[in-house]
Amino acid sequence: MGEYGTVDDRRAVRALLGREPLGSFEVVVRDDEGAPVVLRNAPLLDDGTPMPTRYWLVGKDAKRAVDRLEAAGGVRMAEVAVDPAELALAHQRYAAERDALVPPGWTGPRPSGGVGGTRRGIKCLHAHYAWHLAGGDDPVGRWVETQLSREQLTAEGNVAAIDCGTLSTRLLVCTTKNVVLARLMRITRLGEGVDAAGRLRPEAVERTLAVLRGYREVMDSRGVRRARMVGTSALRDATNRVFFSKAASEIVGTELELLSGAEEAVLSFVGATAELGTAGGPWLVADIGGGSTELAVGVGGGRGEPAGVCSLDLGCVRVTERFFRQDPPARQELAKAARWLHDRYDEAELAVPALRTARCLVGLAGSVSALACFEQGLATYAREAVHHFVLSRAAVEAALDRLARLPARLRASQPGVEPERASFIVGGALVLSTLMEHFGLEECLVSESDILDGLARSIEGRRRAGPPTGGCGARQDRRAGHG
Repeated sequence: MGEYGTVDDRRAVRALLGREPLGSFEVVVRDDEGAPVVLRNAPLLDDGTPMPTRYWLVGKDAKRAVDRLEAAGGVRMAEVAVDPAELALAHQRYAAERDALVPPGWTGPRPSGGVGGTRRGIKCLHAHYAWHLAGGDDPVGRWVETQLSREQLTAEGNVAAIDCGTLSTRLLVCTTKNVVLARLMRITRLGEGVDAAGRLRPEAVERTLAVLRGYREVMDSRGVRRARMVGTSALRDATNRVFFSKAASEIVGTELELLSGAEEAVLSFVGATAELGTAGGPWLVADIGGGSTELAVGVGGGRGEPAGVCSLDLGCVRVTERFFRQDPPARQELAKAARWLHDRYDEAELAVPALRTARCLVGLAGSVSALACFEQGLATYAREAVHHFVLSRAAVEAALDRLARLPARLRASQPGVEPERASFIVGGALVLSTLMEHFGLEECLVSESDILDGLARSIEGRRRAGPPTGGCGARQDRRAGHG
């Protein structure tokens, strides 16, 4: 029936429960210090007793917060707020996942009910919130998160960071104590066609503005008082960026900053390495975007800015639009793109020799996350399974070979590959594969903490990120309305 987790996890759970756990479990959600917050239980305890609660909230702070909500009538309020039909479907999904793990041929009592052991209505907010934190599609858990986020508002309010990238537009909302309240991503393809035309397309602008309107609503509901919104590669290259900049700034309520490549690299490095120690460094952080890839090298772990940074005009969208004329791409197209990429890495080494000192690669952004999902066979994204997953060079090359043999419409059915990313995942995989080959790095540590986290930290004044002296790809214009 599984294991009791690691020795440290057993000890921590014993302390949280005040007794020995009675069945096998694994920790699926942890707090910033690594302590257990949510357990995923086996469907049967060691003595065969049914365990209906698949996801169990054990984190001390989270549990106390939900205790307060229940004491204030939270169950009744949730029953009014949540659609009964949607709740019923959630119960069915929860039960199906749990019951599928009962050993074949089991003849004893079986767990019953859905979330919290009930087939209808709401029995326990803790169980719903636990499943939501673990990535479950639970409408009650989402409602609980909204209520708790309102509790977390401080006098200064929460902070938000928005990244308007070439392929995706992303939002991070967190408290002044760096507790994440929302992390959202939408593929908007703002940079569609920019590499060839040097201009933003009207339909791409409207797609992105529509997402920003939704993000503004999220920011309002989370009590955001301070925010930074940045544009990167596509906006750096677009001659007509002023219209988008003004519209985006009006919607969000804060000015859109146009980051230089060097600034982008520093913020990505700060966000990705803040929770990493220095023992594994120097770290080479590679933020593989749609239009550009930022490289930064340094010891990390909160030990200052990187020793060197470089921004390269290459990314999954740019490579795809520049080199791939066939779908799937022809072998000669892939080979030509790979040679071009190696030439760009040669230029980066000449500009920033410190890149060769890196011992470990940290990969950021959607292409890297998608490859981590693909390698694990994840049908849907789960942050806890992707963050700090290790991709081997052999796995990246195998994924590239497999995906490059499929047309985009079939790539979209592969694990971890969103339909909107299917046209560009081969380009992203090629950038990562050639980067690992060029610098002789056999593993890539996948990080879901990135430029958004660096931006949020800069708002709080923990670190004022700016480009170090030297490096390649630096530009001086800071505001998207300039030029």
